[in-house]
Amino acid sequence: MPESPNIAIIGGGPAGLRAAEACAAGGAKVTVFEGKRSVGRKLLVAGYGGLNITHGEDLDQFVTRYSGPGMPAEHFARIIRSFSPTDLRNWAAQLGIETFEQRTGRVYPKEMKAAPLLRRWVERLRKQGVLFQVNHTLTSLDANEQVTLQFNHGDPLVFDAAILALGGASWSKTGSDGKWTSLLQSHGIVITPLQPANCGWEVDWPAELVGRIEGQPMKNLAVSAGPIRIQGELMPTRYGFEGGAIYQLGPFLREMPAPVIEIDLKPEVPLEGLLRKMESVRKDFLDNACERLKLTRHAALILDHVAGPFDNVDTLCRAVKGLVIPLTRPRPIDEAISSAGGIAWSELDDSLQLRRLPGVYACGEMIDWEAPTGGYLIQGCFATATHAARGALKLADQE
Repeated sequence: MPESPNIAIIGGGPAGLRAAEACAAGGAKVTVFEGKRSVGRKLLVAGYGGLNITHGEDLDQFVTRYSGPGMPAEHFARIIRSFSPTDLRNWAAQLGIETFEQRTGRVYPKEMKAAPLLRRWVERLRKQGVLFQVNHTLTSLDANEQVTLQFNHGDPLVFDAAILALGGASWSKTGSDGKWTSLLQSHGIVITPLQPANCGWEVDWPAELVGRIEGQPMKNLAVSAGPIRIQGELMPTRYGFEGGAIYQLGPFLREMPAPVIEIDLKPEVPLEGLLRKMESVRKDFLDNACERLKLTRHAALILDHVAGPFDNVDTLCRAVKGLVIPLTRPRPIDEAISSAGGIAWSELDDSLQLRRLPGVYACGEMIDWEAPTGGYLIQGCFATATHAARGALKLADQE
């Protein structure tokens, strides 16, 4: 009988654990190396508000949520389809974790927590024979006939294949600090600079306004950046805006030399309808708009700050339908939910193997793709991890 392939997984986040699981299920000897003292830290952080593991929308629409410069869209769609949202829910069910789909389409564990899922997952991995080496930070790697890895302590270790799952650069306290970029660049691998994604954007609010709008949600909006229009919500903060709408516009805002959003505060009512509701108003325009147009007081304050004061109905109603707000910059990457950038797609073959390092694969947020919140991020990590594991197993079979 041939020996089982010996595969190393570098990184103990969701992508790394899934890659380990898929490799072990394929008969490999698997060791997970994690720089922190425990695995799954980013999964636990993601679960603070309820662990959104995937989304229930139609799969043809689902696969369009992923983007990135040079990303082979059809190939990435195949990767997602090969480990689909249904597969992810079935995977959770096999752990004894029941999931449910919200009205929004977001899918969560019934317990709304990450800890039970992670605990059962690690237990299953150990039963599969997966070994865990924590407090191990990768310092160098080489790939000739086999893959040689050097960590921050101990002698070099040799494997038949290795899968890198070191994350992006958001939430560095969990271990995804992006420091791996210099290591891969030393091998000539092209890395698209890591940038904050799914993050807040800063606005130059006056101090006297902040206390009156901070933490007051603005709902049922349409927010645009260039040609892209998103229905959703914004949350005013002391530094600017957070919220799903602005998160989805991030890729377009980053491309703008002077980023700006346009807010339609009443997307369900055309301009003519607003004008009719306000046609008899001759004074106290903002107060009347709150009453007649059902504007919240904090939305009215932002409207007044950006486009006021108002001395006629037409100007006010046009501002309600198209409130243009300049943004200064995205929030720091360490505050972001995820990061954009990473290993350029030109550096990877169809199996997610690094062309310059045969036997070394990459998965998860290390690769230059991004997606909005809503379960797409975890799904992308699971799917790319599964795909990389299949590639590593196939390579081992050929040797």
